[in-house]
Amino acid sequence: MKMPGNMQGMMKQAQQMQERMQAEIAAIRVEGSAGGSMVNIKMDGHKNILGVKIDPEAAGDAEMLQDLVLAACNDAFRKVEEISSKKMSGMLGGMGLPPGLF
Repeated sequence: MKMPGNMQGMMKQAQQMQERMQAEIAAIRVEGSAGGSMVNIKMDGHKNILGVKIDPEAAGDAEMLQDLVLAACNDAFRKVEEISSKKMSGMLGGMGLPPGLF
C-alpha cells in the first residue's frame, strides 16, 4: 500500500529521529557515587555498568559496602533516566506531540 508523499516523509523523518535518539542515548556516560565517593559506578545510557571503583576503606565492612554499591547504582540509574528524559523531550518537543505522550 502506497502512502501519500507527506506521510512517507513524516515516517522517514520519525525513523531518522529514532535512530538519532538511540545513538545519543547510547553515548550517555554517567557516574553515580555514594558514601562521599567511597563507591563510584560508571554507567552508559543503556544502563549497563561500565566500571566500579571502591575505596579500600569501604571494603572492611561488608554490609556498609553492599549499601554503598546499591546507592551508587541507584544514583547512576537516576542520572541516566534524567539525561535520557531531557534528550527525548528536546527531540520530541519539535514534533508538536502532546506533552506526556513519551
